[in-house]
Amino acid sequence: MSYSTNEMMTVAAARRLRNGAVCFVGIGLPSKAANLARLTSSPDVVLIYESGPIGAKPSVLPLSIGDGELAETADTVVPTGEIFRYWLQGGRIDVGFLGAAQVDRFGNINTTVVGDYHQPKVRLPGAGGAPEIAGSAKTVLIILKQSSRAFVDKLDFITSVGHGEGGDSRKRLGLPGAGPVGIITDLCIMEPEADTNEFVVTSIHPGVTREQIVAATGWAIRFADSVETTVAPSEVELTALRDLEARTAAAHGQAPGEA
Repeated sequence: MSYSTNEMMTVAAARRLRNGAVCFVGIGLPSKAANLARLTSSPDVVLIYESGPIGAKPSVLPLSIGDGELAETADTVVPTGEIFRYWLQGGRIDVGFLGAAQVDRFGNINTTVVGDYHQPKVRLPGAGGAPEIAGSAKTVLIILKQSSRAFVDKLDFITSVGHGEGGDSRKRLGLPGAGPVGIITDLCIMEPEADTNEFVVTSIHPGVTREQIVAATGWAIRFADSVETTVAPSEVELTALRDLEARTAAAHGQAPGEA
C-alpha cells in the first residue's frame, strides 16, 4: 500500500510506545499516534489526558482534552490536580507524548510565541500541561513535521525543557526522568547522542535523502554513525490509521484527511 509522509510519521511514532506503558498524551499528533499504538502494537497502553481520564479508549480522536469521548471511554476519571500531583509528579508516567511548534537540538520545546515575547509575530496556543510533562515524565517523545522554521538553532521561547543546554544540564536543573528520548518527524527519527544529549538522526524514512533532512533543519544536523532506514508502514497499520481518521472526520463533520 502507498502511504503519505504524514502517515509514515504517525506510524513511526506509534511504534515507539511500548505495550503496557502509562502515557500522558497531548492533543493533536501525539494523540493520533498514541491511539494508533493502542489499536495496533500496544493494545494495553494506558492513555492519560490532563483533564482527568485514565485508560481512555476513544473511538475517534478528541478535539480537546475536554472532549467527552475521553471521559466516556476511560477506565476512570480523576481531578486534574490528581493527574499532575499523584500520577505525573509522583513518577507514575512512563511516557509523555508531546507536539511542538518549535524544537531545538536539545529537545527543548516552544509552544508560546514566535518572535519577541512582548511583540510576537505569532502567538501560539501556549504551555498547557506540557512543561510539567516534559519535566516529570520518565521519558518524553516529541512528534512534529520537519522544517527549518520548526527545527531552529535557537528557540524564540522555551516553553518546555528537554535537555536544556545539553550534557548534564537536565540533571543540574533538578529535573527527574530521562527527558526527550525521540523526535519523530515526517522525514526521520532523531535520538539524543550519548553524553551531549544533542539530537542526531538515527533512522531515515523510506525515500527521504540526507539532503532533505539537512535543508529542513535550522541547525547543523548530524547523523549517527549507523543510520537505519525506517520500516515502511504495514497494511495493518495503515488500515487502522485510515479507519481512525475516517471515523474522526465523520464524527466531527470534517473532510477526509482533516482529522
